[in-house]
Amino acid sequence: MSSPYSAERPSDPAASGPVEQRIAVVVNGNAKNATADVISTLDQILSGGDLFVSRKLSDARHIAKTLVARGYGTVLTGGGDGTFTVMVTEVVHEARRCGKPLPRFGLLKLGTGNSLAWVVGAQGADKHELQADIGRLIEDAGSRSMRLIEVEGFIAPFCGLGADALVLADYGKVKGALGKTPLKRVAPGPLGYILAATTRSIPRFFVLKMPHCRVRNDGAEAYRLGPKGAIVGPPIPTGGTLYEGPMRICALSTIPYYGYGFRMFPFAEERSDRMNLRIATIGPVSFVRHFGEIWRGEYENPEEIVDYLVDAVTIEVDPEADFQIAGDPRGPRRTISALLSPTPIKLVDFYAPPNVG
Repeated sequence: MSSPYSAERPSDPAASGPVEQRIAVVVNGNAKNATADVISTLDQILSGGDLFVSRKLSDARHIAKTLVARGYGTVLTGGGDGTFTVMVTEVVHEARRCGKPLPRFGLLKLGTGNSLAWVVGAQGADKHELQADIGRLIEDAGSRSMRLIEVEGFIAPFCGLGADALVLADYGKVKGALGKTPLKRVAPGPLGYILAATTRSIPRFFVLKMPHCRVRNDGAEAYRLGPKGAIVGPPIPTGGTLYEGPMRICALSTIPYYGYGFRMFPFAEERSDRMNLRIATIGPVSFVRHFGEIWRGEYENPEEIVDYLVDAVTIEVDPEADFQIAGDPRGPRRTISALLSPTPIKLVDFYAPPNVG
């Protein structure tokens, strides 16, 4: 490659019509399914789009500058939720800096987790599925406007403190260990998560004391939710305490899914001007017993799970707890502040009606 973010072939923004109508694809070269064959396939089927392959995190900023300067109409990311988060973050920051319009964003299902793929209907990583996704997009797939979460400089669909981040950290260690065995091909996937949870995380949940958690409302009025998402009690004003007590998980999201179809945030799309804050104290025995209901987002027990609709919060935990953003472990934290991003993005949605005119 001629640069760390070069296209697989020379890029000519004037080669195939107005650049604002063209597609740029940014592939995480380290993603699970971003093989040389997949990258070659993308290069062949883009038909006038530009392909960028990122090999390290620092490439994203350079790619974003190019994308914004050229004014692409659509930017697809090829990787998991982390790849999408990094590229959206860098493009939004660069567009704000330059006063340029944002492209619409989309994703190709090349990484692990892929929570957003469940939201927008992206299919998969083999040649035919990639052709189908890009073909539908070229034929003008519909879009949806959505807002993400801004936390620690990132713009992401979800983040969380506690057990979910601990499992992700354990998964990284298990994946690294499996990478040295004959199971290395299946390590970055559901098997790796299951092994991490059952051999490392869940056993520790039996002995670890839950941290104390306090959540302050930093934004507009917040609402506690009850069964089926019904509002319970009066609104919580700015500066009010939303929750204080033990927590196993304290997480925020603007999309329902957490990855692999796990509907962890069933109320994330209740209001476009709020995030779903979910706090859980559920223990490992109850989690296993009600696993199916929890996975489908149907489990309701106010003694173990409580939900809120919020637009800005500060979360404090003692002692510190593991933290993740879009499925990427970020290390332990005592305090985080998060808000609903003021910048809506347009997301390619294959479930939406096609754009007309």
